[in-house]
Amino acid sequence: MKVKVAVVQDAPFFFNKEKTIQSVNTWAKKCSDQNCQLVVFPESFIPGYPRGFDFGTKVGSRSKEGRELYLEYFKNSIDLESSDLSKLESIAAENQLYLVIGITEQVKNTGSLYCSMLYISPENGLLGVHRKIKPTGQERVIWAESDGSSLVSFDTPIGKLGGLICWENLMPLARFSMYQQGVEIYIAPTADSRDTWTSMMRHIAMEGKCFVLGCNQFFKKSMYSEKYQPLVANEKEKICRGGSIIVGPNGKIIDGPLFDQAGVLIANLDLEEITANKLDFDGTGHYSRKDIFQIEIKNQPTMVKETRKKD
Repeated sequence: MKVKVAVVQDAPFFFNKEKTIQSVNTWAKKCSDQNCQLVVFPESFIPGYPRGFDFGTKVGSRSKEGRELYLEYFKNSIDLESSDLSKLESIAAENQLYLVIGITEQVKNTGSLYCSMLYISPENGLLGVHRKIKPTGQERVIWAESDGSSLVSFDTPIGKLGGLICWENLMPLARFSMYQQGVEIYIAPTADSRDTWTSMMRHIAMEGKCFVLGCNQFFKKSMYSEKYQPLVANEKEKICRGGSIIVGPNGKIIDGPLFDQAGVLIANLDLEEITANKLDFDGTGHYSRKDIFQIEIKNQPTMVKETRKKD
């Protein structure tokens, strides 16, 4: 089976949920016009990854200004119990493609935010949500962490989808939780634009014998509005160079990495290459040595089988 996929590398309209959703729609239409079946957007694309912000925090103290900034971030984050979700579902349905998008998700009954990845089907809408299980460094100030129930994967008509966000991909057991589900198209939205990220994407493809779609933003300091410029005064102009990439199950790069510009990577993936490459290595099969190693992943759901609606 062959699947045409797109990886969008762009900047959001920072802290502007509505305008960024419109941008998602614009990109989806462009990709649909090229017959793409799956479109991936970066980590926290809505409402933006707040690189350079400290939210007024120090060890032992928080500021009034930091709380106000957090409130603004919260208000511009995605509420899955609101029309935010229906707008994204409509984009997938109208363009007849699967939409996988990084968001910051607000949870009103707790007041917490999560760094999340939505899986949206053109036919069935929201399939599920992966919430980051371990934010990195200062991210822990603004994002809560999820548990094993967030390690979701989906068996869809275009292949078995799953993945992790940013530095979760450095967690070997988290990666293995995806491999053992049989993920074929491994999706990795990120904010890491270093050369080492390219190496990580190639390693995951080779290790997991899967196609890997690494997706990042391209963002410059001057893209922040005047309101936020004082918060990033010490940052370099190219805050995030991008580095989006598509890799095959043999570890070879299919397209990218794309640096220093906005754009989209498009590729046709032949899923039969996955099985062919397992002759060499199958980390959950003939290379697993289950007589020596065992792994327990608490609360991980089984892969969800998507069923088509009846006409």
